[in-house]
Amino acid sequence: MSATRASLLVQGADATGIVAAVTGVLGRHGANIVSLDQYSDDPRGGAFFQRTVFGLDGLAAVRPALTADLDEELVKRYGLTWTLRDLSVPKRVAIFASRSDHCLLDLLWRHRRGQLPVTVAMVISNHPDTAEEVRGFGIPFFHVPSAGPDKSAAEAEHLKLLKDNVDFVVLARYMQILSGDFIERVGVPIINIHHSFLPAFVGAGPYAKAKERGVKLVGATAHYVTEELDEGPIIEQDVVRVSHADTAADLARRGADVERAVLSRAVLWHAEDRVVRDGRQTIVFA
Repeated sequence: MSATRASLLVQGADATGIVAAVTGVLGRHGANIVSLDQYSDDPRGGAFFQRTVFGLDGLAAVRPALTADLDEELVKRYGLTWTLRDLSVPKRVAIFASRSDHCLLDLLWRHRRGQLPVTVAMVISNHPDTAEEVRGFGIPFFHVPSAGPDKSAAEAEHLKLLKDNVDFVVLARYMQILSGDFIERVGVPIINIHHSFLPAFVGAGPYAKAKERGVKLVGATAHYVTEELDEGPIIEQDVVRVSHADTAADLARRGADVERAVLSRAVLWHAEDRVVRDGRQTIVFA
């Protein structure tokens, strides 16, 4: 049997001996640790986070005993929480999009080239414009119109498509606001890409507003979606320098480049279990 690579995420209150406990448990079950990253915001009882990647022959067979050992050492002894995942099984993702296709097609291109370790289960859009391009990648495309103030019918259709079928959702410039009810009922993380460092230039025409203000930087923010619009925990951000000579179209083009890069990094890190949510913040083991 070849070794299965797995990730172990641990978080909770910091205490002496946690790292030794984790490595001890893995060692007793024959695991070979490939990488181990940790962070504590205060070694005297602050918050502790750790990501460990290891290889283990026959993980499926060993998993019940390993799970029991982790519970005994980490939960009962230290009061920590932990998650274990087989990295050979890609997370399933649904991508939501609208007419703007640069982030959508970039994700599909990176996925086809093997740069994103996910299974793209479907693309859902409120417009049919990108249907043929998406299907050209061999990905199912679903057109779910979402017009007017009442989004309940569209969200009900979304839930039918998504429920128990995906591990997370990516909003690739999906120009609709998700209701709190939908966010709760879908039951998986949702990642959004925003056209600026948050909060700034909200609403329509962000790059025209940026041009009017004479900005010298444009950027993008990838974050988890919560009921508070554009206030979710931030995963990744980046900027590019611009000048007074750039037109609004120039800003939009350069901003689109940053959006693609930031969103693809956020999706990659989430897919590889590199992101740990802690309240309104994230710990990213990039």
